[in-house]
Amino acid sequence: MTERKIFGTDGVRGTANLHPMTPEFALRLGRAIADEAGKGKDRPVRVLIGKDTRLSGYMFETALASGICAMGGHVMLTGPIPTPAIAQLTQSMRADAGVVISASHNPFEDNGIKIFGPDGFKLPDQAEAEIEALVEGTTLDEARVTGDKIGDAVRVEDARGRYVVFAKSTFPNRLTLDGVRVVIDAAHGAAYRVAPTVFEELGAEVHALGISPDGTNINAGVGALHPEHMAKEVVARGAAFGVALDGDADRVIVADEKGNIVDGDAIMALCAARLLKQKRLPRGTVVAAVMSNLGLERAIKALGGQVIRTAVGDRYVVEAMKKGGYTFGGEQSGHLIFLDHATTGDGVVAALQVAAVLLEEGRPLSELAAAALTR
Repeated sequence: MTERKIFGTDGVRGTANLHPMTPEFALRLGRAIADEAGKGKDRPVRVLIGKDTRLSGYMFETALASGICAMGGHVMLTGPIPTPAIAQLTQSMRADAGVVISASHNPFEDNGIKIFGPDGFKLPDQAEAEIEALVEGTTLDEARVTGDKIGDAVRVEDARGRYVVFAKSTFPNRLTLDGVRVVIDAAHGAAYRVAPTVFEELGAEVHALGISPDGTNINAGVGALHPEHMAKEVVARGAAFGVALDGDADRVIVADEKGNIVDGDAIMALCAARLLKQKRLPRGTVVAAVMSNLGLERAIKALGGQVIRTAVGDRYVVEAMKKGGYTFGGEQSGHLIFLDHATTGDGVVAALQVAAVLLEEGRPLSELAAAALTR
């Protein structure tokens, strides 16, 4: 792996307003992103910026946009929206880069910045190292524009709607969620509007939790970090299953109709069984991080498939999938990547795939999950 000092396994992250997560750093990072994404182009670079619901998101959104505009770039602001939505919109809107301002499952005091390329995938280590070099070097000091060369910024008013349409498209047309009760906990985070909308528009009866962000309550006692509240509501509401997302909605934890938590490994086994049955799993292979348990390997092997391992971090799972031509993988933490649908972990899309399995099998999630890892 390429040596980086500022970027970690999932972008830059830290306490908001302390180095490196300061507005001064974000402005310079915005300039570096514009410079890197604009290489070889004879037009203004186009960069999409989204965020979760943290109070400090306003500060970083403005700083990043200022840096990009200072390099002559065109900025498109989406407001609060899931990380996978930025990945998808970067590709569909033909942007040169997508930037997400989020610290995922961390408390609101933290924040982070991660970058997607024009193909909707997270930047490889080498590209992040090159951006770091620009931030720390002097090249940017000479790369300024003036007058009518200075860039601009606009709001993408229909960003949420675009993502809702995309997410719904990953659910089989032959199926419907009409009358299915679902509990969705959006962690007061980036999916607080889109997640309930996706399920409601597919016909589900949704009881939504964690949909009142105030800038400081993201992940606080709710969402994927604290799925017990969601699980309790599933039982109380007589729901078929529950969904708990993290702050930026790139991972999901599920609860069955009895309130039992179903982690990422069990979901992977459940979905892999369906994909193997449908002959949609290239070379019968699931890609998983080293933290996944041996039960997953045994379950997939019993079905005639195999599991290959990567370093921890969904970016490394995705890289192995791309390199090997595989289409499904993930982590025990709930990062699940359906490469036929999305370029990164997507909690809403993953939850829809679980819902599809339930409908196709006609059995409760408690039975399916119990069988998934005990074949």
